[in-house]
Amino acid sequence: MPKVITNTIRKTNKKMSHKNKNLKSLDQFVDEQYGKKGTKKRDNFEKGYEAFKLGFMLQQARLEKGMTQEELAEKVGTNKGYISRVENNIKDVRISTLQKIIEKGFGGRLELAIIM
Repeated sequence: MPKVITNTIRKTNKKMSHKNKNLKSLDQFVDEQYGKKGTKKRDNFEKGYEAFKLGFMLQQARLEKGMTQEELAEKVGTNKGYISRVENNIKDVRISTLQKIIEKGFGGRLELAIIM
């Protein structure tokens, strides 16, 4: 390998190893931004994340089934706007409605768990 390329690779590797020292895990970042688990700020963040995750999971399931929001709404007996609001976490969804979406809309089964 030519010396110029070798020196460039060494300099790049050195810069990258320096940058990697500044990298943080997601847990470290969240701890710094929202505090440790159990604090009010962190609890609010976690609650918002769970709502986001649910909407995202519903959207992914719908897309995997190759369905539009309108098609899903029709199967479930609601309208496209409602499905959109649930997927985008604008609208809270009742467990009974969530069950209906999963069972009638996707042909699946809802399972809940309480973890202590």
